[in-house]
Amino acid sequence: MARAFLFVLDSFGIGGAPDAAAFGDEGADTLGHIAEFCAAGAADRSGLRQGPLSLPHLSARGLVHAAELASWRRLAGMPRPDAIDASYGAASELSRGKDTPSGHWEIAGVPVTFDWGYFPSEGEAFDRDFVDLFCREADLPGILGNCHASGTEIIAALGDEHLRSGKPICYTSVDSVFQIAAHEDSFGLERLYGICQTARRLLYDRNIGRVIARPFTGSSAADFTRTGNRRDYAVPPPEPTLLDRLSEAGRAVHAVGKVADIFAHCGIGRLWKANGNMALFDATLEAAKAAGEGDLVFTNFVDFDMVYGHRRDVAGYAAALEAFDRRLPEFDSLLKPGDLVIITADHGCDPTWRGSDHTRERVPVLAYGPGIAPRSLGLIEGFAPIGETIARHLGISPGLHAKSFL
Repeated sequence: MARAFLFVLDSFGIGGAPDAAAFGDEGADTLGHIAEFCAAGAADRSGLRQGPLSLPHLSARGLVHAAELASWRRLAGMPRPDAIDASYGAASELSRGKDTPSGHWEIAGVPVTFDWGYFPSEGEAFDRDFVDLFCREADLPGILGNCHASGTEIIAALGDEHLRSGKPICYTSVDSVFQIAAHEDSFGLERLYGICQTARRLLYDRNIGRVIARPFTGSSAADFTRTGNRRDYAVPPPEPTLLDRLSEAGRAVHAVGKVADIFAHCGIGRLWKANGNMALFDATLEAAKAAGEGDLVFTNFVDFDMVYGHRRDVAGYAAALEAFDRRLPEFDSLLKPGDLVIITADHGCDPTWRGSDHTRERVPVLAYGPGIAPRSLGLIEGFAPIGETIARHLGISPGLHAKSFL
C-alpha cells in the first residue's frame, strides 16, 4: 500500500481559464505575469531576487509545459526542459466560485455547484439588523469597518481606533467571507475566536462560506502586524470528500496548515500547524516521516495567496516560489516506492491584476513519484480528478464526480 502527498500552492494559477471573462478575469495569469515581471528585470529593483524566474525542480515536474497547455504561450525567461519526470496537466475549476473552500473541496472530489452568499460591494457590507444581533450575542460595544477591504490596509487604518474603543474590525471581500481583525493582547486571542464562532453560527442561514479570525499585534499603524494565529471557521462540505472517505477506510489524513479549517475539520486525522511557507514545509517533512501506509499528507502553502497575491507583491511571490522550489529535493528524498505526489493550486491570485482579490485561472497539476510514468495529462476538466487519482492510488472507493487521470 502506498502513501499520497497533496500540495496546494494557494493561488498559484497558470492562466487560461475558459470562463475567466465571466469573473472579470480574462487575461489573468499568475505564473505568466510573474515570469514576465522577472524576465523584464523589474524584480531586480526589489532587492529580493534577481534575473528570470528560476524554478528548475517544478519545471522538471512539467510546470512550464502545463502553463503552455493552460494559456497557449511560452513563459518569459523560463526555459522549456526537454526531460520531464512527472505527469503534468492544467485543470479548470467547475465550482461557481474562485474562493478557497470551493477550490479545496473540488480538489477533494466535491465541486461546489451552489451559489455562496455574499455581502454587498457598495455601502455598508453588513446590514444593521445583523450588526446589532452580532454585537448583542458577542457582547460587543460595536464594530469598525463594515466594508470591503484589504486586511492589511484596514488594520493600518482602524487599528488605533480598535485599541481605543475595543470594537473589532469587521470586513469582507469578493469572496463569501466575514473577517474579524482584533489585537491579540488588548482584545484577546481567545475572545477573538469566541466572537468568530458567534458570527459563524449567525451566518449559517446566509450561506457565508467562512468566518476568519485575523489577529494582529503592535502598538500603532507603523508596526501593526498580522500573526500566524489566523483561524478559519468554514461551513462543512456538502457531502463526504476524499478526506472523509480516507478516514472511514481507516487511513490517516495529515492536515498541514489551514487545511483542517477549510474542511471544517471533517475527515481530519492529525493537525500540523505552522506559520509561513518555510515553516509549513518543515511541518510537511515531519508529517511525511510520520505518515504510514495508505495515509495522505495534505498541505496548503498559504503565503503565496495571503502574503503575496492579495498584496500584489510580484517580487515577493517570485521569491517565495523559488524558495519552495529549492526545497523540493529535500522532500523528494523522503519518498518511498509507491508514493504519489501531486502539486496543484486552488485558484489564481495574479499579483499584477487590478484589485486585491482572487483571479479565475487554470491550475497546474504535477503528479510524480517512484513508478509514476511521465506524460501529458492535457487539459483536465474540473479539479475533482485530482482527489479521485489519490483515491485510486490509495485503494479506496471512488467518489461521484470524476475519475482518476492516472
